[in-house]
Amino acid sequence: MKPLRSLLFVPGNKAAWMEKAPQYGADALILDLEDSVPYADKDTARLLVRQAIDHLSARGHTLFVRINPLESDMTGDDLGAIVCTGLTGLLPPKVETVDDVQQLDTLLAHFEHREGMLPGSIELIPMLETAKGIRNAYDIALASPRVVSIAGGAGKGGDTNRSLGYRWSREGMETLFIRSKVLLDARAAGIDYPLVASWFDVGDLDGLIADAQRNRQLGFSGMLLIHPSHVAPVNQIFTPSAEEVAYYKGLLEAMKAAEAQGTAAVTYEGAMVDIAMVRTAEEILEFARAVGVQV
Repeated sequence: MKPLRSLLFVPGNKAAWMEKAPQYGADALILDLEDSVPYADKDTARLLVRQAIDHLSARGHTLFVRINPLESDMTGDDLGAIVCTGLTGLLPPKVETVDDVQQLDTLLAHFEHREGMLPGSIELIPMLETAKGIRNAYDIALASPRVVSIAGGAGKGGDTNRSLGYRWSREGMETLFIRSKVLLDARAAGIDYPLVASWFDVGDLDGLIADAQRNRQLGFSGMLLIHPSHVAPVNQIFTPSAEEVAYYKGLLEAMKAAEAQGTAAVTYEGAMVDIAMVRTAEEILEFARAVGVQV
């Protein structure tokens, strides 16, 4: 999976919104068939989402769909309508167990075969929005080769808030363990780019920025977003700065010079660095290149 700094939800029953969504600059779009679509509009939304996938994928956009959860009995209808070659992957909501992922894997294999697609073409980013799902994050991350990332929930008033019962605050201390647990399990399972959905206040951009900075400090690579105004600040926060790029390029050059002299450690900008820092620098510069930074 390529790194995704921002994934923007777009209601699947709003054709004009889906057509307009790429202009906001998100790394990926999440065309939604779940919470933002009323039950009466589900069938129409499936048709509109399929049309949007065909149109937007032809323009090179990265497209995910949030389907309805397995317990809704609507998942098969969702997949039958939207699985096609232009679809990057799914964000299944409220995933709680390995069995949930494996059921989706089996369903996807059926619809991929029907569409003449290669097996395993459709990626999965399970959304962990309940106590059980967060508890099982590591196993979920390893449940299928399709799982390219996991997305932890840590926002105000949603499914995660209700499941865990925390009292939300702007500072986010009550969800620090939740975020840390998802991040640790994702990294331990070999996921390079874990994600989080943690800010739902549309008008509070200062709060969004502080929240995104916390998420980046923890080690997340990007966020799921509910409003176009959130895309630009989140992209900026999760993009390595010019100063960071210069620092790590300089570190690699200093280590290369040290190795040429037969040593594996060197003082660089006042700190002792060694060979262990080389891979860190390489990964950060690789991420920067992947999101369009000139390195």
